[in-house]
Amino acid sequence: MDQSYEGFYAQYDTPSKKVGSMLMGADTLVGDDLKVDFRTEEGCVTAWLLNKFDAEVGFLDTDGSRKLQLANARGQKIRVILSFVAYSDEPDPGHYWGEVAVMCFNPAYVEEMDAFADRVGSRMADGVRPDVNLGASAVKKIFDEPDWVPVDTVALPKKEKGMAVLKDHQSMSEKMIEQGRAKNMGCYVISWVFIIAVVAAAAYGIARLAGVF
Repeated sequence: MDQSYEGFYAQYDTPSKKVGSMLMGADTLVGDDLKVDFRTEEGCVTAWLLNKFDAEVGFLDTDGSRKLQLANARGQKIRVILSFVAYSDEPDPGHYWGEVAVMCFNPAYVEEMDAFADRVGSRMADGVRPDVNLGASAVKKIFDEPDWVPVDTVALPKKEKGMAVLKDHQSMSEKMIEQGRAKNMGCYVISWVFIIAVVAAAAYGIARLAGVF
């Protein structure tokens, strides 16, 4: 039984602030799967990342691109999940960047491995970064324990001067938007009720300050 697996966190960067801003909208959320587009640029293969609407949101560094290229050559299935979005002032003029969790595995076991990757994505949406660099015994747990997720976690990179982590989990409103897109009408209605309630509360607060109440 070939349970070959490789998992790691990889850094991505963005070519411009315009592309980077795509990471801040509701179309690209922490915990989302990103598509991989391999492109040969100046003799090197770069793994570009696209969101679920096929918009470019960044590209992997040299090491991450190489690992994905090798996994693709081996015929492995690749799952790439957005972990966080950051912004750094340096180098000038500043740029958006972050990390993704990468899981490469034998497509013969896509049912078990995809379910595992989905669980990892759900944990990331809640702001937890499971350690996806697994040994053979941990990979076996994926098959033996249907709900298993690694207990060990990976910390966010140490903050440096001029760096800010902009997104490291899904907000309640983002989760509601996703439920609406999935045609979960109950959550879709709740999301509108939530938005209306927020607007009403804001209006009430302004009215109180104005002395209306």
